[in-house]
Amino acid sequence: MAALLTLPGGPDDAGELVEALLVAADTRDQHAPAQAARWRELAHDIGDALDQLPSPTQ
Repeated sequence: MAALLTLPGGPDDAGELVEALLVAADTRDQHAPAQAARWRELAHDIGDALDQLPSPTQ
């Protein structure tokens, strides 16, 4: 399934979301390991999608 995510800061905002998901997942490891694993999976999926974006031209 594909989704369109519009962020005012563009890919930089998406990168911050990835980082936030990974940090949040680290805090949930002990109490909700399944949720932590899902958040890591989401972060990696978003990161992979960002890596596929074309490089900006100047």
